Amino acid sequence: MPSCKTTLIALCSILLFGACSLNQAAISADQKLFEKEDEYILYALEYTRQSNYEKSRDIYIKLFDETNKSEYLLKALRFSIQLKDFELVKELCEENMQITQNEYEDMYRIYIVALINLEEFDKALIEAKKLLKAHNNILNYELIGNVYYMKKEFYEAAEYLESAYSVNHNPSTLLSLVNILYSFINEKEKAISYLETHIRLQGCSIEVCTKLLAIYQEEQNMDGAISILKKTYNTFKAQENFNGMIKVYKLLIAYLEKKDINEAIAFLEKNHIDDLKLIDLYKRANRMDEALTLVKKVYKLNKNIDLLAQIAILEFESAKDKRKVLKSVIKKFEDVLVILDNHVYQNYLGYLLIDYNINVKKGLSLVEQALKKAPNNLAYIDSLAWGLYKQKRCKEAKKHMKHIVDTIGLQDDEIKHHWKKIQECGK
Repeated sequence: MPSCKTTLIALCSILLFGACSLNQAAISADQKLFEKEDEYILYALEYTRQSNYEKSRDIYIKLFDETNKSEYLLKALRFSIQLKDFELVKELCEENMQITQNEYEDMYRIYIVALINLEEFDKALIEAKKLLKAHNNILNYELIGNVYYMKKEFYEAAEYLESAYSVNHNPSTLLSLVNILYSFINEKEKAISYLETHIRLQGCSIEVCTKLLAIYQEEQNMDGAISILKKTYNTFKAQENFNGMIKVYKLLIAYLEKKDINEAIAFLEKNHIDDLKLIDLYKRANRMDEALTLVKKVYKLNKNIDLLAQIAILEFESAKDKRKVLKSVIKKFEDVLVILDNHVYQNYLGYLLIDYNINVKKGLSLVEQALKKAPNNLAYIDSLAWGLYKQKRCKEAKKHMKHIVDTIGLQDDEIKHHWKKIQECGK
């Protein structure tokens, strides 16, 4: 949870500059009171363009001193807020409050922001209430709420922020309110209700949806997290924010997989965002025909050689009569291994050559290549033992097979079959 001070500085900056942007064109066209006024304005604008806000601020102070135009003072104050020179803001405001009636509210609000950042909270609250009495509006309600927040008087802060949010429906106001309700006064359900209602009525702004997602994650509400991630994904999609879509998608698909793999598949089928992931999910859900159809489609488009190996695996795994597809599958693996030095495919092809007695010697050679890359892979060791058995090298086969059985037992039917045959070897 961010500190109160950090949070409020951000809130007050939004409050202040959202209402009073640094619009350089705002200088009034009043009759010049200072001979070099236009020249100084040009200098100030150029320094602003260069992001040299300190020099811009100093020029606006000079312009104010020479002309007494309050718009120059306001610009100097806003630059001082950006520069975090809060003592100067306080000094300038207290010296000039009475002569800037046209911009009284803007200036007073800046003054209160400075007091907050100087941690003069009691004074800030007194001044904020004076401001609200003179200018009864939502910005000033929110400002008082933020002062109470900094004073850690959270019930009072929530009261003012609720009043402000009920009128402005501003996401930043809402997040301030939710932070208090959820983290400080233990009104968690109310905080969640505010967020859910805002999203339903106002749409899924990223900051609001992100906050609700964080709460759902904290409370381990998987359905809520999935719902909000889908809304966030669709928001990014509507904005054509593809980087945002990818980030949200990765988290969403992880949640969907954990909840229900078929729901994850349905999402990917609808959105067409990750065909390779969809192929993987089809395989894990034992939907081999759909996986094979899709992998063939993707391979046709991009000719990725790795996908050719995936086609070979799926053709073999899904075939009712595996001998009918064996020749085609072996040819595909051989084509793949001309290009890829991949231990998974080396073992797969090697095992086929061994198991179907097509070329046991070549099969063992491929398995040994795979084992050089992954020497502790039990599936590869099983292939090795099975190849040694086929060559009647019974002692070596038993040694490797015993290691597998001692490690993982005999739960797997194929392991059990190999162990039985190898134990009988040489008898």
